[in-house]
Amino acid sequence: MTTLINALSARTQFGRIMNEAEKKNVRFLVSRRGKPKVVILGVKDYLKNIVKQPKLMTKIQISAKEAGLDRLRDTEIEAEIKAFRKTRKKGGRAK
Repeated sequence: MTTLINALSARTQFGRIMNEAEKKNVRFLVSRRGKPKVVILGVKDYLKNIVKQPKLMTKIQISAKEAGLDRLRDTEIEAEIKAFRKTRKKGGRAK
């Protein structure tokens, strides 16, 4: 579903709009002076309908986000890379 809103409403109600776009799959067409300017939509909607990639990749991205794997800090990422490189140097296999 697409909802038409003006720029002022988008600015003053941005938190609510983000929530509806994410949770209810609502798309918002934002206009300024009666002319459409931008669209606000949730990430799942964007990945599913806009980005041209295999459906499997979209499912993997969504699953990773739901599992919280998109919240790794830089230090955690560096530690993972370091551990992988260490096992490779020893001729071992990464787990």
